[in-house]
Amino acid sequence: MRLTPATLRDAVCDLCARDDALARLVLQYGEPPLWERAEGFVTLVRVILEQQVSLESAATLFARLDASVPGGMQPEPILTLGVDGLRALGQTRQKAAYLVALAQHVTDGRLDLQALPTLPDDEVLVALERVPGIGPWTAQVYLLFSLGRPDAWPPGDLALHKALKAAYELERVPSSREASALAAIWSPWRAVAARILWHAYLTQRGRSVP
Repeated sequence: MRLTPATLRDAVCDLCARDDALARLVLQYGEPPLWERAEGFVTLVRVILEQQVSLESAATLFARLDASVPGGMQPEPILTLGVDGLRALGQTRQKAAYLVALAQHVTDGRLDLQALPTLPDDEVLVALERVPGIGPWTAQVYLLFSLGRPDAWPPGDLALHKALKAAYELERVPSSREASALAAIWSPWRAVAARILWHAYLTQRGRSVP
C-alpha cells in the first residue's frame, strides 16, 4: 500500500482518535503534508548526505555535487569520480565511500531500484541495508518518503525524538529504542504519525520541509 492524500487523511483521523497527543498537534498545526520524494538513485544520494547533518548542510552539499558531476547525478559519473573526486567536491571520505558503494551496487545489479516498489517493507529494508552506508534510518526514510509506505519509522531521527519529548511532555529526549517503542502503538500508520510530529516540529521552527 502506498500513501495517497486520501489515505493520509484517513490515517490522521484514525491516529487522532487513538492518541490525544497527536490529536492536539493536528488541532494546533493542521494536517501534515504528504512530503513525497522521487524513487531512485538521486534520492538515495540525498538521504545519505542527510545522515547526521542538518538538512540545510545536506542540501548545500547535494547542490554542489549535482552541479559538478559530469553527466548528471547517475551511478556511472559517481564511479568515475571515485572517492577522491567526490572529496574534491566537498564530501567527507566516509560519505564519498558510501556514494561510491551505492553506485557500484546499482550498476552491477546488486541493488535493483526498479524492483523495490514491488517488494514488501521487510524485503526493501534488507535490499537497501546490504549497501555499505545505508543503515536502518536511511532505508526507512526511503521507504517512508519515496515508496510511501504507511508504517515506516526512521529509528534514531533526532527531530522525531525532540517532537516526541514535546508532545508527551517527557522529562528528556527519548532514546532510539524508547522512541521506537512509543511509535509501536501507531502501527500500521507509523509513517503518518512521523509526519504529524515532523510537521509540528518544523512549524514551531518556521520551517516546512523535513
